[in-house]
Amino acid sequence: MTDHHSPHPPHGSDSSGSSGSSGSSDAEAGLRDRWHDTLVAARAGAEGPDPLPYAENLLARWAEPQRRYHTTAHLSTVLDRVDTLAGHADDVHAVRLAAWFHDAVYRPDRSENEERSAALAERALPEAGVPDAVAEEVARLVRLTVTHDPADGDRNGEVLCDADLAILAGGPQEYGAYASQVREEYGFVPDEAFRAGRAAVLRQLLDLPRLFRTPYGAAEWEARARHNLATELELLTSSGTG
Repeated sequence: MTDHHSPHPPHGSDSSGSSGSSGSSDAEAGLRDRWHDTLVAARAGAEGPDPLPYAENLLARWAEPQRRYHTTAHLSTVLDRVDTLAGHADDVHAVRLAAWFHDAVYRPDRSENEERSAALAERALPEAGVPDAVAEEVARLVRLTVTHDPADGDRNGEVLCDADLAILAGGPQEYGAYASQVREEYGFVPDEAFRAGRAAVLRQLLDLPRLFRTPYGAAEWEARARHNLATELELLTSSGTG
């Protein structure tokens, strides 16, 4: 039961997925602009089709009803964290594209979400005018979010994984909301099974030598994240035995 990652390639114009509130509309407009700028930059001067249908398709995916945590709000936050860490990346455009795709396929009842998200990137990005080498790097980065354990010197991987895990270093309210949203996504799982699965995920994260690999992440997020994970694990295991 990971706290992680669901659908198919952007073909044509799928323009569904915006919600009714003006705040949400403004947020989605900002995301469309970010997608446009990132895609154009990743093309490196090459021509390509209109970026907007791809943005609409991805945003529709991120707005699917089974999502509670893995939403457009999570996408925005990860993109913000990538911006914070951008100086550490070797190819920040590839990392930003990977952020867009890393949870594009998300069904909490399935285990192949990262692989399907990576395959989506491999199909969609060349069609969108991105060089094959960049598309391959994006797919590699998406697959890396299965473990969040990049190899030493994998600077792009370090940035994406740190940005994705930064929620673990949130304040008490932010972290509490995150944990609650993850539980909602797995609402079909009975409490005992969820506690066991979630505890296994928390232990896997705590067993990593370092949660955060970038200098910024290590300095700013590591200690608080470990405190949050250990606290949640203690609460889960005590509620399971109480």
